[in-house]
Amino acid sequence: MTWYEEAVFYHIYPLGLTGAPKQNNYGSPVCRLKELKDWIGHIKNIGCNAIYIGPLFQSVGHGYETTDYRLLDSRLGENKDLTEFVADCHNEGIKVILDGVFNHTGRDFFAFLDIKKNRENSVYKDWYCNVNFYGNTEYNDGFSYENWGGYNLLVKLNQKNPQVKEYIADVVRFWVKEFDIDGIRLDAADVLDFSYMQMLRQVAEEVKPDFWLMGEVIHGDYNKWANEGTLHSVTNYQLHKALYSGHNDHNYFEIAHTVKRLNDMFKNGNVKLYNFVDNHDVERIYTKLQNKDHFVPVHILLYTLPGIPSLYYGSEFGIEGRKEKGSDDSLRPRLELKEWIKNETYVGLITRLGKLRNQYKAFAYGSFEELCLTNRQYAFVRRWKGQSLYTAVNNDENPANLTLPVEKSGKYQGLLSGEIVEAEGERLFVTLPACQGEVWIELGQQEGNPVLSLTERKPEKNQKDDEEKQASDSSVREKEESKEISDTEEKEETALEGKKAEEKTAQKTEGTKGGSEWVEIDHSKRYEEMSIEELQAVIYEKMRKNGPVTERMKQDIIENIYHNSLVTWAKSF
Repeated sequence: MTWYEEAVFYHIYPLGLTGAPKQNNYGSPVCRLKELKDWIGHIKNIGCNAIYIGPLFQSVGHGYETTDYRLLDSRLGENKDLTEFVADCHNEGIKVILDGVFNHTGRDFFAFLDIKKNRENSVYKDWYCNVNFYGNTEYNDGFSYENWGGYNLLVKLNQKNPQVKEYIADVVRFWVKEFDIDGIRLDAADVLDFSYMQMLRQVAEEVKPDFWLMGEVIHGDYNKWANEGTLHSVTNYQLHKALYSGHNDHNYFEIAHTVKRLNDMFKNGNVKLYNFVDNHDVERIYTKLQNKDHFVPVHILLYTLPGIPSLYYGSEFGIEGRKEKGSDDSLRPRLELKEWIKNETYVGLITRLGKLRNQYKAFAYGSFEELCLTNRQYAFVRRWKGQSLYTAVNNDENPANLTLPVEKSGKYQGLLSGEIVEAEGERLFVTLPACQGEVWIELGQQEGNPVLSLTERKPEKNQKDDEEKQASDSSVREKEESKEISDTEEKEETALEGKKAEEKTAQKTEGTKGGSEWVEIDHSKRYEEMSIEELQAVIYEKMRKNGPVTERMKQDIIENIYHNSLVTWAKSF
């Protein structure tokens, strides 16, 4: 057991949060990092016990074009400010990891400046990849070089160079000695040389017990990077995508399929992936969700599924953030805590989930078993040391009734609501409100007290003054009568659509069980051009190539009747 397996992270982009200038003039230090001291108490109060913060070191712009790895960015302050920040976090029981931008440097880095000055005679000419003194760039240096992401502002380091390896190893040692950090998030880990990462793993084991290395990886088999010899964990972009699109499409099959695939990838359970719903590079979850009420089940899943949950600063307030004209600025805003702390729309939910995560080790170490899966409801159990935690979520805009298999009859308590439900014959009959979720535990196994009901603080779309919220009794009655009529019509329409969908599914299920074949596939079509039936046949075909297909797996395919979800599923193989 390690601290990071039990961590709930709070992710900070410091240049944005503190409102630092976009460009660095390398002037006198401005101690903006001190502003974050007020955030430490808030971070602890909402149940986070670890912080990922970065980038922090001297750079010319957004922070990922490093000028000096050993100097705090002058827009944030001096080195002593970072030392004090980490110490303050540790005093509150909060671990701290920093951004390690070790794939590339900025053009103001000393080694690159030496190449500009001495060209072929520079002792650092082999510190970068493919330096060509017969080439040129838009900067008119009189030579070219390999960059990262097509940006010549970011000069790619030669990670096979022993001198570069030793230099970066010394940087890590310096950060631990100077700032007492607890780990590093490796930027662009999916393009780092594997021997380079193995070197960093050796340094991690040298500098501090349980020093954590987590890498930014977007696509691929995560176990190539996260294993015994390389990194401890990587960013879980696969689950990130599934969590928002699975709700937007009302399709929990996508989320469940992703969870199964990731669990199969790490069957020994030794690797815990870094889970998130938004960060400094992607749009805010509140912006991406078509139904804002899905914020609740999304975060219940974030905190209860296997992995290490992370919350991006400000998202606990339900703030918006959209990429605009290729800029990430709106994703990295300046925030004044005193202005936002009054907004309790979602802070209560996040705090309750943080408490549960801290109280129950089953969320960190427990086994995972799926119990119920439909397009709109999803339930599973996490078991650890005789303790079982049952989680269920509902993405439907109407309440849902579920029957969950439990280990024994008796009374079970909802840890989010405090409500008690009695199981009958090892079956727990529960009702989930619209766009909500719950976690149950057998009465007597609880640790601590359950917190206030989620429904007691129903999220409001707009905050208004009390005067604006008041209405006359007659007006209220008129609205209620109108709503009853509207609700009745909507329920009738929903019921009709649901009946049609059930009939369609039943017909297909009967046909499959009866031995009829799947529809013929036209492989000349793009997945986007295929019908639902063709996509289902494609997925079945791909599953068969991977091994035996069970009846449950067939049923998963048949019940998924959402075109976008099926396209995503087909492409995932």
